[in-house]
Amino acid sequence: MVCRVASTIDAVLLSHPDTLHLGALPYAMKQLGLSAPVYATEPVFRLGLLTMYDHYLSRKQVSEFDLFTLDDIDSTFQNVTRLTYSQNHHFSGKGEGIVISPHVAGHLLGGTIWKISKDGEDVIYAVDFNHRKEKHLNGTVLESFVRPAVLITDAYNALNNQLPTKQRERGFIDAIKKTVEAGGNVLIPVDTAGRVLELVLILEESPLNCPIYFLTYVASSTIDYVKSFLEWMSDNIAKSFEHTRDNAFLLKHVSLLINKSDLDNAPAGPKVVLASMASLEGGFAHDIFVEWATDTKNLILFTERGQFATLARMLQADPPPKAVKVTMSKRIPLVGEELLAYEEEQNRIKKEEAMKASIIKEEELKVVHASDNVGDPMVIDASNTQTSQEAAVSHGGRYRDVLIDGFVPPPNCAAPMFPFYENASEWDDFGEVINPDDYVIKDDDMDQGALPFVSNMDGKLDEGPASLILDMKPSKVVSTELTVQVKCSLIYMDFEGRADSRAIKSILAHVAPLKLVLVRGSAEATEHLKQHCLKNVCPQVYAPQIEETIDVTSDLCAYKVQLSEKLMSNVLFKKLGDHEIAWIDAEVGETENGMLSLLPLSTSAPPHKSVLVGDLKLADFKQFLSSKGVQVEFAGGALRCGEYVTLRKAGDASQKGGLSGTQQIVLEGPLCEDYYKIRDYLYSQFYLL
Repeated sequence: MVCRVASTIDAVLLSHPDTLHLGALPYAMKQLGLSAPVYATEPVFRLGLLTMYDHYLSRKQVSEFDLFTLDDIDSTFQNVTRLTYSQNHHFSGKGEGIVISPHVAGHLLGGTIWKISKDGEDVIYAVDFNHRKEKHLNGTVLESFVRPAVLITDAYNALNNQLPTKQRERGFIDAIKKTVEAGGNVLIPVDTAGRVLELVLILEESPLNCPIYFLTYVASSTIDYVKSFLEWMSDNIAKSFEHTRDNAFLLKHVSLLINKSDLDNAPAGPKVVLASMASLEGGFAHDIFVEWATDTKNLILFTERGQFATLARMLQADPPPKAVKVTMSKRIPLVGEELLAYEEEQNRIKKEEAMKASIIKEEELKVVHASDNVGDPMVIDASNTQTSQEAAVSHGGRYRDVLIDGFVPPPNCAAPMFPFYENASEWDDFGEVINPDDYVIKDDDMDQGALPFVSNMDGKLDEGPASLILDMKPSKVVSTELTVQVKCSLIYMDFEGRADSRAIKSILAHVAPLKLVLVRGSAEATEHLKQHCLKNVCPQVYAPQIEETIDVTSDLCAYKVQLSEKLMSNVLFKKLGDHEIAWIDAEVGETENGMLSLLPLSTSAPPHKSVLVGDLKLADFKQFLSSKGVQVEFAGGALRCGEYVTLRKAGDASQKGGLSGTQQIVLEGPLCEDYYKIRDYLYSQFYLL
């Protein structure tokens, strides 16, 4: 399916900087013919790049990973267009009229809900959003979208409910303290640059009586980048930095490591280690698990559900296995006969490539000379002429311009001439004229200079990873099968940062899309959410299977019309925030060029009921009444105004039957002076049309 459609894709939108959302991008670019422009926020771009580096190095250390290379990762991310939240990007050409904009999703730093607009209709792509405000992230803004044409979301958490945030954090810290106080170590398998940031802040703010380590191939680079992304984080972090210049990610209690030897050389005693990869299929977490799993005092603390068919998922089973088979792999340098055989093979390949390059260059030169043929060719004694191949590879394999069969002198020369290439340089009174652009450091070069491996090569990487990055030493992977007796404690706590079942249903009811598409989740969770939404959200809910195509074309017809000058001259606008609104009665006509136009009615306009435009929040109205000297308080979900008058909201804003629901504001009380005064205050909060 992906192979068939990859070359037809016109744009790629990245939502989150983890392998679940962008892990296949370098492979698709290299192997499947994907060449579309890519769009993401700055944190998704930067942290996604680091995530792919970490996973590539983790895989390369334990296998002959050849799906893509570090260069492929770089070339993939060089073409990413970075957008800020709420920034509109207008497509041109084939996508003329389509506008995309990223919005806050929560879940991961830079996480995005994509709004795709065309002809006044919106398609919202919102997967893995989080409604809760966390230490380093604000909650999603999904609820700010009302009645989009299509909402695409997932049912991953449709059957799960979460404990309150403070209760989960308290349980998290208590489980760790209990283990370290008993003399055990704690391993927390994490992603590279996603949910681990929230865990780091929790541990930073609740220091333990033991060292805490964050161990990935790119740990230091991850935190360095995150320090510069404060404006993408929660309001509390941004305000704290504005007032005190206190950066939440200037870590004092969490140490950053980028190789396992530093962990092995750490002081003896209990320790907490956050290590990638979360699946335990590879990376530092895999090796640490094998070492620590056999000790009953240790704890493996999972903060996210393991993906299907991974070691993490197996260990999270109920009951967990008592023994697991694992593959221990290690990359070692080649020695002896293997090294000699490798070098001979590389030399043979280099000679073949040099031969091919010389032949290609010779053929290109022949084509150039052939295009200049005028007159008879010069006769040369063939007995004293080297073959073209011998001439091409002479002088140490470097190509030289040599007169060979077929050389034709230019018609305007007096005698045969060797090729001469003049290097024309401009000069002025101060010497050779230079181009300033040749000395400007390009953004791409700066990005490359900022790559983690350039700054971290000063002895901070193991010899294995260093040789992988620079391709310095020939090596091979040696693997052994082990059976690990799992005697340590295994705990799962939900720190995935996704909205739970209750929140998902509430948010979907508020957004009330015309059509809903569920694209991810177990069969049971998807069916549960689908049936709930059919009853309470919208009548058209789709749950397509893999490779299934559905048509969600809008049933609405949109027309472009002109507002005639005759009509507009008699319209009275009223200001509503940044906009102006008015009620018009008109009839549809047609202009001379065939464009539809709204014209004044030929007869008198029919009367219409007064319309109050606006959205009243009881909390804001309470403050307004207090400023007017009215005693007001909340009681039983209603607003008690003075002694006799009560204000409350009735109905459900999510009910079907109207564009914005059937919610009403009810004012109750005796017809006294306070009643009329508060009613006037209430009317003043709306615009009357």
